[in-house]
Amino acid sequence: MKSFMEHMISNNRHIQSTGKTPVSTEIIGDSGLGKTSIALQLAGDLNLNFVKLNLAQIEELGDLVGFPVRQFQLTKGGATPAAVPAAGPKYKFVKKIDAEGKTVMTKVPVENPIQTSTPTSSDTLWADENALDFYTKQGYSFTGKNRMSYCPPEWIADKTGGGILILDDWNRADIRFIQAVMELVDRQEYISWKLPKDWHIVLTANPDNGEYLVNSIDVAQRTRFVSTVLKWSHERWAEWAEQNGVDGRCINFVLSHPEIVGENKGVNPRSLTTFFNSISSFQNFNDKLPMIQMVGEGSVGPEVTTLFTGFIKNKLDKLITPKEMLLREGTESVMKELKECMHDGTDYRADIASILTTRLINYAIHYSQGNSITPEIIQRIQALIKTPDVFTDDLKYVIVKKILNGNKQKFQKLVSDPTVQDLATK
Repeated sequence: MKSFMEHMISNNRHIQSTGKTPVSTEIIGDSGLGKTSIALQLAGDLNLNFVKLNLAQIEELGDLVGFPVRQFQLTKGGATPAAVPAAGPKYKFVKKIDAEGKTVMTKVPVENPIQTSTPTSSDTLWADENALDFYTKQGYSFTGKNRMSYCPPEWIADKTGGGILILDDWNRADIRFIQAVMELVDRQEYISWKLPKDWHIVLTANPDNGEYLVNSIDVAQRTRFVSTVLKWSHERWAEWAEQNGVDGRCINFVLSHPEIVGENKGVNPRSLTTFFNSISSFQNFNDKLPMIQMVGEGSVGPEVTTLFTGFIKNKLDKLITPKEMLLREGTESVMKELKECMHDGTDYRADIASILTTRLINYAIHYSQGNSITPEIIQRIQALIKTPDVFTDDLKYVIVKKILNGNKQKFQKLVSDPTVQDLATK
């Protein structure tokens, strides 16, 4: 999704340089997937301003599009006052030939009895009503013309540089706001003000599938922007969770049961994270099962909570951590513990091996972003690849490829080992 958004922003900059209007983007997805977070993260990555307007929570239309204001045209330097009544009658007599061919005098109205004076100075401007005193003190005078306009809303008035404007939950808003926002989405302007250059509009929406209280969008509205659908990925969530300090035991659970999040299941990444944060202070989950059951039923529901307590009873919350795999002293003890995790008697636990593979990759890449990769760490990863009965060949291949792709510069020395080099060049 970030790659798609980066393309839309880059393409908008290209077409805007040719005089075209940037194209708005709509992200459709279930609640809690991170639609808003993606736009916020992207704004930070690209050094753009970020404005979020939750259309479902705005009550005054003016908060979205600005409020009407009366403006007067002013001029400075040499212009004559405008619109004074003309002297003399509003009718005149002209000669006409009647039906018999005789010349007669006929009374006709004057077409324009008002003298109009156009300012000759180039120093002419439109000023808001509350700013007239300031300009008249600077020597400006009225031309006599006035108009109603809209002032830019507060959220954009003081912004400089490019930015992302996210219209959050836009299809949950009152229909008045959906209609009002269309001109902004289509043309990046509203009556008398425009978004600055290099601003990009992102709409977030919940799917119109009967599960959400949303307004249906018709074809005339939908053809004004490009829509894309954001879906749940347990692997992407695990990557995010590793970077954001979610309890590792809970990450293992999600990797064990990726099916818990999906359409019409009532569980989303936000509710999962809320559940996990609410129990992360427990050192031993098995000792706190009644409390975990209560918290779980109040956040993710009884079905997911039952799966979680079963996960605890099977001691899957006690798997070796990726930090221990990578950094704990004693390679032999680490390998021994890994084998114990992955073998149930004579059976190989491919599901646990897959979980620990994902955890190891995500942790190693995240760790490398803020720490140096020592020769000991390189040797540990090489040992994990080469030790038999730990990871299968396909998982070894995934570990090597993804760790190198995640930070090739810091992990380049991995390929000094022939076994790893062979995997890396497959």
